Amino acid sequence: MPQHPTTVEVKILDKEYLVACPEEQQNALLQAARHLDIKMREIRSSGKVFGTERIAVMAALNITHDFLERDTMSGAASSILNAMDEKLDTALGESSGN
Repeated sequence: MPQHPTTVEVKILDKEYLVACPEEQQNALLQAARHLDIKMREIRSSGKVFGTERIAVMAALNITHDFLERDTMSGAASSILNAMDEKLDTALGESSGN
């Protein structure tokens, strides 16, 4: 049975936000908010980007880039593993046929 959303308070760049979230997802939300806060603080401390909105956009772009890069690497790893699996199947098939 789905849980009713509860309100969770998160703090990002010293500003508090109330976010509706299913109870079973609260820890994940808090972890995501902490990660975003860290990334936004890193960008702000670099001194190259000014304004909360711009900092948020840069953080979103950086986080999305990291996610897509991991996803691409995961896809490449899957392709390599599939190729190795096929080679192993071929080798095992040849050795059992002898």
